[in-house]
Amino acid sequence: MIQIAVLGYGTVGSGVVEVINTNHSSINKKAGEEINIKYVLDLRDFPGDPIQEKIVHDFDVILNDPEIKIVVEVMGGVEPAYTFTKKALLAGKSVCTSNKELVARHGAELLEIARERNINYLFEASCGGGIPIIRPLNSSLTADEIDEITGILNGTTNYILTEMAEKGSDFADVLKEAQDLGYAERNPEADVEGYDACRKIAILSSLAFGRQVDYEDIYTEGISKITATDIKYAKAMGQMIKLLAVSRKVDGSFYAMVSPVLVGPSDPLYSVNGVFNAIFVHGNVLGDAMFYGSGAGKLPTASAVVADVVDEARHLNRSIMAFWSSKKLELTDISNSSRKFFVRVKGTPETELAKVQEVFGNVQPVVVADVDGEFGFVTEVMTEAEYKAKAESFGEVLGMIRVRRVED
Repeated sequence: MIQIAVLGYGTVGSGVVEVINTNHSSINKKAGEEINIKYVLDLRDFPGDPIQEKIVHDFDVILNDPEIKIVVEVMGGVEPAYTFTKKALLAGKSVCTSNKELVARHGAELLEIARERNINYLFEASCGGGIPIIRPLNSSLTADEIDEITGILNGTTNYILTEMAEKGSDFADVLKEAQDLGYAERNPEADVEGYDACRKIAILSSLAFGRQVDYEDIYTEGISKITATDIKYAKAMGQMIKLLAVSRKVDGSFYAMVSPVLVGPSDPLYSVNGVFNAIFVHGNVLGDAMFYGSGAGKLPTASAVVADVVDEARHLNRSIMAFWSSKKLELTDISNSSRKFFVRVKGTPETELAKVQEVFGNVQPVVVADVDGEFGFVTEVMTEAEYKAKAESFGEVLGMIRVRRVED
Protein backbone atom coordinates (compact mmCIF):
# COMPACT_ATOMS: atom_id res chain seq x y z
CA MET A 1 0.00 0.00 0.00
CA ILE A 2 1.23 3.49 -0.88
CA GLN A 3 0.22 6.15 1.64
CA ILE A 4 -0.31 9.69 0.38
CA ALA A 5 -1.18 13.04 1.93
CA VAL A 6 -3.23 15.84 0.38
CA LEU A 7 -2.35 19.44 1.28
CA GLY A 8 -5.54 21.48 1.06
CA TYR A 9 -9.18 20.42 1.02
CA GLY A 10 -10.54 23.16 -1.19
CA THR A 11 -12.00 22.76 -4.68
CA VAL A 12 -9.14 20.76 -6.19
CA GLY A 13 -8.21 18.93 -2.99
CA SER A 14 -11.73 17.66 -2.45
CA GLY A 15 -11.78 16.71 -6.13
CA VAL A 16 -8.61 14.63 -5.70
CA VAL A 17 -10.23 12.75 -2.80
CA GLU A 18 -13.40 12.24 -4.86
CA VAL A 19 -11.52 10.94 -7.93
CA ILE A 20 -9.46 8.48 -5.85
CA ASN A 21 -12.56 7.23 -4.01
CA THR A 22 -14.69 6.98 -7.16
CA ASN A 23 -12.10 5.21 -9.34
CA HIS A 24 -10.25 3.43 -6.56
CA SER A 25 -9.98 -0.01 -8.15
CA SER A 26 -8.89 1.17 -11.61
CA ILE A 27 -6.40 3.66 -10.13
CA ASN A 28 -4.85 0.93 -7.97
CA LYS A 29 -4.59 -1.38 -10.98
CA LYS A 30 -2.80 1.29 -13.00
CA ALA A 31 -0.52 2.19 -10.11
CA GLY A 32 0.33 -1.46 -9.45
CA GLU A 33 -0.37 -1.00 -5.77
CA GLU A 34 -3.16 0.26 -3.54
CA ILE A 35 -3.14 4.02 -3.03
CA ASN A 36 -4.53 5.25 0.27
CA ILE A 37 -5.09 8.79 1.49
CA LYS A 38 -3.73 8.79 5.04
CA TYR A 39 -3.84 12.53 5.79
CA VAL A 40 -5.53 15.67 4.51
CA LEU A 41 -3.97 18.93 5.72
CA ASP A 42 -6.28 21.88 6.21
CA LEU A 43 -6.73 24.71 8.68
CA ARG A 44 -10.42 23.88 8.93
CA ASP A 45 -12.37 20.96 10.37
CA PHE A 46 -15.14 19.25 8.41
CA PRO A 47 -17.61 17.82 10.94
CA GLY A 48 -19.98 15.32 9.35
CA ASP A 49 -17.66 14.75 6.37
CA PRO A 50 -15.95 11.32 6.29
CA ILE A 51 -12.71 13.17 5.50
CA GLN A 52 -12.62 14.54 9.04
CA GLU A 53 -10.94 11.40 10.39
CA LYS A 54 -7.97 12.10 8.07
CA ILE A 55 -7.73 15.84 8.76
CA VAL A 56 -4.53 17.15 10.36
CA HIS A 57 -3.59 20.77 11.01
CA ASP A 58 0.18 20.38 11.41
CA PHE A 59 2.31 19.70 8.32
CA ASP A 60 5.02 18.12 10.49
CA VAL A 61 2.70 15.16 11.11
CA ILE A 62 2.94 14.41 7.38
CA LEU A 63 6.61 15.32 7.04
CA ASN A 64 7.70 13.05 9.89
CA ASP A 65 5.62 10.04 8.86
CA PRO A 66 7.90 7.62 6.95
CA GLU A 67 4.85 5.85 5.50
CA ILE A 68 3.95 8.91 3.40
CA LYS A 69 5.58 8.45 0.01
CA ILE A 70 3.60 10.99 -2.06
CA VAL A 71 2.39 14.47 -1.14
CA VAL A 72 -0.32 16.17 -3.21
CA GLU A 73 -0.01 19.97 -2.96
CA VAL A 74 -3.24 21.70 -4.01
CA MET A 75 -3.15 24.67 -1.64
CA GLY A 76 -2.47 27.38 -4.22
CA GLY A 77 -0.26 30.43 -3.74
CA VAL A 78 3.46 30.47 -3.13
CA GLU A 79 3.55 30.23 0.66
CA PRO A 80 3.30 28.01 2.61
CA ALA A 81 3.07 25.72 -0.43
CA TYR A 82 6.72 26.32 -1.40
CA THR A 83 8.05 25.63 2.09
CA PHE A 84 5.95 22.48 2.48
CA THR A 85 6.87 21.21 -0.99
CA LYS A 86 10.60 21.80 -0.53
CA LYS A 87 10.59 20.11 2.90
CA ALA A 88 8.68 17.11 1.51
CA LEU A 89 11.12 16.69 -1.39
CA LEU A 90 14.15 17.04 0.87
CA ALA A 91 12.63 14.34 3.06
CA GLY A 92 12.47 11.99 0.06
CA LYS A 93 8.74 12.25 -0.63
CA SER A 94 7.52 12.75 -4.20
CA VAL A 95 5.20 15.73 -4.73
CA CYS A 96 2.59 16.52 -7.37
CA THR A 97 0.73 19.79 -7.70
CA SER A 98 -1.77 21.92 -9.62
CA ASN A 99 -0.15 25.13 -8.33
CA LYS A 100 0.87 27.10 -11.43
CA GLU A 101 2.13 30.10 -9.46
CA LEU A 102 4.52 27.95 -7.44
CA VAL A 103 5.75 25.95 -10.45
CA ALA A 104 6.31 29.10 -12.50
CA ARG A 105 8.36 30.71 -9.73
CA HIS A 106 10.26 27.77 -8.22
CA GLY A 107 9.86 24.87 -10.68
CA ALA A 108 13.53 24.66 -11.68
CA GLU A 109 14.72 24.45 -8.08
CA LEU A 110 12.10 21.89 -6.99
CA LEU A 111 12.72 19.69 -10.02
CA GLU A 112 16.44 19.70 -9.29
CA ILE A 113 15.85 18.64 -5.66
CA ALA A 114 13.60 15.79 -6.85
CA ARG A 115 16.14 14.70 -9.45
CA GLU A 116 18.98 14.62 -6.91
CA ARG A 117 16.91 12.32 -4.68
CA ASN A 118 15.54 10.04 -7.41
CA ILE A 119 11.98 11.09 -6.65
CA ASN A 120 9.48 13.16 -8.61
CA TYR A 121 7.94 16.61 -8.72
CA LEU A 122 5.07 16.48 -11.22
CA PHE A 123 2.68 19.27 -12.21
CA GLU A 124 0.48 18.12 -15.10
CA ALA A 125 -2.55 20.00 -13.72
CA SER A 126 -0.74 23.34 -13.48
CA CYS A 127 -1.07 24.37 -17.13
CA GLY A 128 -4.06 22.86 -18.88
CA GLY A 129 -6.35 21.62 -16.11
CA GLY A 130 -7.49 18.27 -17.46
CA ILE A 131 -5.54 18.57 -20.73
CA PRO A 132 -2.41 16.39 -20.82
CA ILE A 133 0.37 18.69 -22.03
CA ILE A 134 3.26 18.45 -19.53
CA ARG A 135 3.62 14.69 -20.03
CA PRO A 136 3.76 14.94 -23.86
CA LEU A 137 6.36 17.73 -23.61
CA ASN A 138 8.31 15.63 -21.11
CA SER A 139 8.26 12.34 -23.00
CA SER A 140 6.38 12.08 -26.31
CA LEU A 141 7.92 15.18 -27.91
CA THR A 142 11.48 14.87 -26.65
CA ALA A 143 12.78 14.02 -30.13
CA ASP A 144 11.55 17.38 -31.39
CA GLU A 145 12.87 20.87 -31.00
CA ILE A 146 9.79 22.85 -30.04
CA ASP A 147 9.74 26.26 -31.65
CA GLU A 148 6.19 27.39 -30.83
CA ILE A 149 3.59 26.92 -28.13
CA THR A 150 0.36 28.85 -28.52
CA GLY A 151 -2.62 28.26 -26.30
CA ILE A 152 -6.03 29.23 -25.07
CA LEU A 153 -4.96 28.58 -21.49
CA ASN A 154 -7.73 30.14 -19.42
CA GLY A 155 -11.27 28.80 -19.43
CA THR A 156 -12.79 31.87 -17.76
CA THR A 157 -11.63 34.33 -20.42
CA ASN A 158 -12.51 31.93 -23.23
CA TYR A 159 -16.03 31.58 -21.81
CA ILE A 160 -16.41 35.36 -21.56
CA LEU A 161 -15.21 35.99 -25.12
CA THR A 162 -17.42 33.19 -26.47
CA GLU A 163 -20.50 34.60 -24.73
CA MET A 164 -19.69 38.13 -25.94
CA ALA A 165 -19.45 36.80 -29.50
CA GLU A 166 -22.67 34.80 -29.32
CA LYS A 167 -24.79 37.41 -27.52
CA GLY A 168 -23.14 40.69 -28.52
CA SER A 169 -22.94 41.57 -24.82
CA ASP A 170 -20.51 43.88 -23.08
CA PHE A 171 -17.59 42.51 -21.09
CA ALA A 172 -18.95 43.62 -17.69
CA ASP A 173 -22.31 41.91 -18.23
CA VAL A 174 -20.77 38.59 -19.28
CA LEU A 175 -18.23 38.72 -16.44
CA LYS A 176 -21.05 39.04 -13.91
CA GLU A 177 -22.83 36.10 -15.53
CA ALA A 178 -19.60 34.05 -15.40
CA GLN A 179 -19.23 34.87 -11.70
CA ASP A 180 -22.83 33.85 -11.00
CA LEU A 181 -22.22 30.52 -12.76
CA GLY A 182 -19.00 29.91 -10.85
CA TYR A 183 -16.77 30.20 -13.94
CA ALA A 184 -15.11 33.37 -12.64
CA GLU A 185 -13.82 34.25 -9.20
CA ARG A 186 -15.27 37.10 -7.17
CA ASN A 187 -11.94 38.80 -7.83
CA PRO A 188 -11.37 37.87 -11.50
CA GLU A 189 -8.22 39.93 -12.04
CA ALA A 190 -5.83 36.97 -12.43
CA ASP A 191 -8.00 35.55 -15.20
CA VAL A 192 -9.28 38.58 -17.11
CA GLU A 193 -6.00 40.53 -17.01
CA GLY A 194 -4.11 37.52 -18.38
CA TYR A 195 -1.94 36.73 -15.35
CA ASP A 196 -3.13 33.13 -15.08
CA ALA A 197 -2.35 32.44 -18.75
CA CYS A 198 0.99 34.21 -18.33
CA ARG A 199 2.12 31.85 -15.56
CA LYS A 200 1.05 28.83 -17.60
CA ILE A 201 2.93 29.86 -20.73
CA ALA A 202 5.99 30.57 -18.56
CA ILE A 203 5.93 26.97 -17.29
CA LEU A 204 5.41 25.49 -20.76
CA SER A 205 8.16 27.68 -22.23
CA SER A 206 10.62 26.76 -19.46
CA LEU A 207 9.97 23.07 -20.05
CA ALA A 208 10.08 23.29 -23.85
CA PHE A 209 13.20 25.47 -24.05
CA GLY A 210 15.04 24.06 -21.02
CA ARG A 211 15.74 27.31 -19.18
CA GLN A 212 13.85 29.44 -16.67
CA VAL A 213 11.30 31.81 -18.20
CA ASP A 214 10.25 34.38 -15.60
CA TYR A 215 6.58 35.22 -15.98
CA GLU A 216 7.31 38.81 -14.91
CA ASP A 217 9.23 39.22 -18.19
CA ILE A 218 6.27 38.20 -20.39
CA TYR A 219 4.25 40.97 -21.99
CA THR A 220 0.71 40.44 -20.74
CA GLU A 221 -2.54 42.06 -21.84
CA GLY A 222 -5.96 40.81 -20.75
CA ILE A 223 -9.47 41.03 -22.15
CA SER A 224 -11.02 43.69 -19.88
CA LYS A 225 -10.77 46.32 -22.64
CA ILE A 226 -12.46 44.16 -25.31
CA THR A 227 -15.83 45.73 -26.15
CA ALA A 228 -19.03 44.70 -27.88
CA THR A 229 -17.86 46.95 -30.75
CA ASP A 230 -14.68 44.89 -31.13
CA ILE A 231 -16.87 41.78 -31.31
CA LYS A 232 -18.94 43.40 -34.10
CA TYR A 233 -15.84 43.94 -36.20
CA ALA A 234 -14.62 40.40 -35.55
CA LYS A 235 -17.97 39.04 -36.74
CA ALA A 236 -17.88 41.26 -39.82
CA MET A 237 -14.53 39.65 -40.72
CA GLY A 238 -15.75 36.13 -39.88
CA GLN A 239 -13.22 35.89 -37.04
CA MET A 240 -13.18 35.26 -33.29
CA ILE A 241 -11.26 37.06 -30.57
CA LYS A 242 -9.28 34.72 -28.31
CA LEU A 243 -6.92 35.39 -25.43
CA LEU A 244 -3.76 33.64 -26.63
CA ALA A 245 -0.59 32.87 -24.73
CA VAL A 246 2.26 32.57 -27.23
CA SER A 247 5.85 31.46 -26.89
CA ARG A 248 8.08 31.25 -29.95
CA LYS A 249 11.65 30.66 -30.96
CA VAL A 250 12.59 32.71 -34.01
CA ASP A 251 16.12 32.67 -35.47
CA GLY A 252 17.65 31.76 -32.13
CA SER A 253 15.70 34.38 -30.20
CA PHE A 254 12.73 33.75 -27.91
CA TYR A 255 9.68 35.84 -27.22
CA ALA A 256 6.50 35.28 -25.26
CA MET A 257 3.33 37.26 -24.80
CA VAL A 258 -0.31 37.07 -23.72
CA SER A 259 -2.90 39.18 -25.54
CA PRO A 260 -6.27 39.15 -27.30
CA VAL A 261 -5.87 37.98 -30.91
CA LEU A 262 -8.16 37.73 -33.93
CA VAL A 263 -8.35 34.13 -35.12
CA GLY A 264 -9.75 33.06 -38.51
CA PRO A 265 -11.95 30.02 -39.28
CA SER A 266 -9.08 28.07 -40.87
CA ASP A 267 -7.20 28.13 -37.56
CA PRO A 268 -7.80 25.12 -35.26
CA LEU A 269 -8.09 27.49 -32.28
CA TYR A 270 -11.06 29.27 -33.88
CA SER A 271 -13.61 26.69 -32.76
CA VAL A 272 -12.35 26.30 -29.18
CA ASN A 273 -15.23 27.85 -27.28
CA GLY A 274 -16.72 28.13 -23.81
CA VAL A 275 -14.61 26.95 -20.89
CA PHE A 276 -12.55 24.66 -23.12
CA ASN A 277 -8.84 25.19 -23.60
CA ALA A 278 -6.46 24.16 -26.37
CA ILE A 279 -2.69 24.13 -26.69
CA PHE A 280 -1.02 24.23 -30.10
CA VAL A 281 2.55 22.95 -30.33
CA HIS A 282 4.90 23.11 -33.31
CA GLY A 283 8.06 21.03 -33.49
CA ASN A 284 10.73 20.98 -36.17
CA VAL A 285 10.12 17.26 -36.82
CA LEU A 286 6.54 16.71 -35.65
CA GLY A 287 5.05 19.76 -37.30
CA ASP A 288 1.75 20.80 -35.75
CA ALA A 289 -0.10 19.14 -32.86
CA MET A 290 -2.97 20.38 -30.74
CA PHE A 291 -4.17 19.30 -27.29
CA TYR A 292 -7.80 20.08 -26.46
CA GLY A 293 -10.08 19.54 -23.49
CA SER A 294 -11.55 20.89 -20.27
CA GLY A 295 -9.00 23.39 -19.09
CA ALA A 296 -10.40 23.98 -15.64
CA GLY A 297 -12.91 22.78 -13.12
CA LYS A 298 -12.77 20.63 -10.02
CA LEU A 299 -12.81 17.13 -11.49
CA PRO A 300 -10.82 17.67 -14.72
CA THR A 301 -8.03 19.30 -12.71
CA ALA A 302 -8.24 16.65 -10.00
CA SER A 303 -8.06 13.93 -12.67
CA ALA A 304 -4.75 15.35 -13.91
CA VAL A 305 -3.41 15.52 -10.34
CA VAL A 306 -4.36 11.88 -9.67
CA ALA A 307 -2.68 10.84 -12.94
CA ASP A 308 0.51 12.32 -11.48
CA VAL A 309 -0.07 10.38 -8.25
CA VAL A 310 -0.28 7.16 -10.27
CA ASP A 311 2.89 8.05 -12.20
CA GLU A 312 4.75 8.74 -8.98
CA ALA A 313 3.48 5.51 -7.42
CA ARG A 314 4.86 3.58 -10.39
CA HIS A 315 8.24 5.34 -10.17
CA LEU A 316 8.86 5.72 -6.44
CA ASN A 317 12.64 5.51 -6.71
CA ARG A 318 13.23 6.89 -10.19
CA SER A 319 13.00 10.47 -11.38
CA ILE A 320 11.04 10.63 -14.65
CA MET A 321 10.59 14.35 -15.11
CA ALA A 322 12.79 16.45 -17.35
CA PHE A 323 14.00 19.59 -15.67
CA TRP A 324 14.88 23.01 -16.84
CA SER A 325 17.95 24.94 -15.87
CA SER A 326 17.58 27.70 -13.31
CA LYS A 327 19.63 29.82 -15.73
CA LYS A 328 17.31 32.50 -17.01
CA LEU A 329 16.16 32.48 -20.64
CA GLU A 330 16.39 36.04 -21.90
CA LEU A 331 13.30 36.97 -23.89
CA THR A 332 13.47 39.24 -26.89
CA ASP A 333 11.43 42.40 -26.52
CA ILE A 334 8.10 41.91 -28.32
CA SER A 335 8.72 45.16 -30.21
CA ASN A 336 10.82 43.04 -32.58
CA SER A 337 8.06 40.48 -33.29
CA SER A 338 6.00 40.76 -36.47
CA ARG A 339 2.33 40.31 -37.34
CA LYS A 340 -0.68 42.05 -38.84
CA PHE A 341 -2.83 44.38 -36.75
CA PHE A 342 -6.54 45.16 -36.87
CA VAL A 343 -7.04 48.86 -36.20
CA ARG A 344 -10.16 50.98 -35.57
CA VAL A 345 -10.17 54.69 -36.41
CA LYS A 346 -12.66 57.55 -36.57
CA GLY A 347 -14.33 58.64 -39.79
CA THR A 348 -15.33 56.72 -42.90
CA PRO A 349 -13.29 55.01 -45.62
CA GLU A 350 -14.38 57.77 -48.01
CA THR A 351 -12.94 60.54 -45.83
CA GLU A 352 -10.02 58.87 -44.02
CA LEU A 353 -8.74 55.96 -46.13
CA ALA A 354 -6.19 58.06 -47.99
CA LYS A 355 -4.66 59.19 -44.69
CA VAL A 356 -4.71 55.62 -43.38
CA GLN A 357 -2.87 54.37 -46.46
CA GLU A 358 -0.36 57.20 -46.26
CA VAL A 359 0.59 56.15 -42.71
CA PHE A 360 -0.05 52.39 -42.62
CA GLY A 361 0.53 51.46 -46.27
CA ASN A 362 -1.60 48.96 -48.16
CA VAL A 363 -4.37 48.02 -45.71
CA GLN A 364 -6.84 45.26 -46.44
CA PRO A 365 -9.47 44.40 -45.79
CA VAL A 366 -11.13 47.68 -44.91
CA VAL A 367 -13.96 46.77 -42.53
CA VAL A 368 -17.25 48.57 -41.94
CA ALA A 369 -19.29 46.98 -39.17
CA ASP A 370 -22.39 49.19 -38.86
CA VAL A 371 -20.74 51.33 -36.19
CA ASP A 372 -21.37 55.06 -36.61
CA GLY A 373 -18.41 57.35 -37.08
CA GLU A 374 -15.66 54.76 -37.47
CA PHE A 375 -14.24 51.92 -39.53
CA GLY A 376 -11.48 49.34 -39.27
CA PHE A 377 -8.69 47.88 -41.36
CA VAL A 378 -5.98 45.22 -41.24
CA THR A 379 -2.38 46.34 -41.71
CA GLU A 380 0.40 44.66 -43.62
CA VAL A 381 2.88 42.57 -41.63
CA MET A 382 4.98 44.83 -39.43
CA THR A 383 6.80 44.72 -36.13
CA GLU A 384 5.22 45.87 -32.90
CA ALA A 385 7.64 48.80 -32.86
CA GLU A 386 6.66 49.81 -36.41
CA TYR A 387 2.97 49.61 -35.56
CA LYS A 388 3.43 51.74 -32.45
CA ALA A 389 5.30 54.42 -34.41
CA LYS A 390 2.67 54.47 -37.18
CA ALA A 391 -0.20 54.65 -34.70
CA GLU A 392 1.43 57.59 -32.92
CA SER A 393 2.01 59.29 -36.26
CA PHE A 394 -1.59 58.74 -37.34
CA GLY A 395 -3.13 60.29 -34.25
CA GLU A 396 -6.16 58.92 -32.46
CA VAL A 397 -6.60 55.16 -32.80
CA LEU A 398 -9.82 53.83 -31.26
CA GLY A 399 -8.58 50.30 -30.78
CA MET A 400 -6.12 47.62 -31.91
CA ILE A 401 -6.20 43.82 -31.82
CA ARG A 402 -3.39 41.63 -33.07
CA VAL A 403 -4.10 39.16 -35.88
CA ARG A 404 -3.07 35.46 -35.74
CA ARG A 405 -0.89 34.18 -37.31
CA VAL A 406 2.01 35.32 -39.39
CA GLU A 407 5.34 33.57 -39.71
CA ASP A 408 8.18 35.79 -38.54
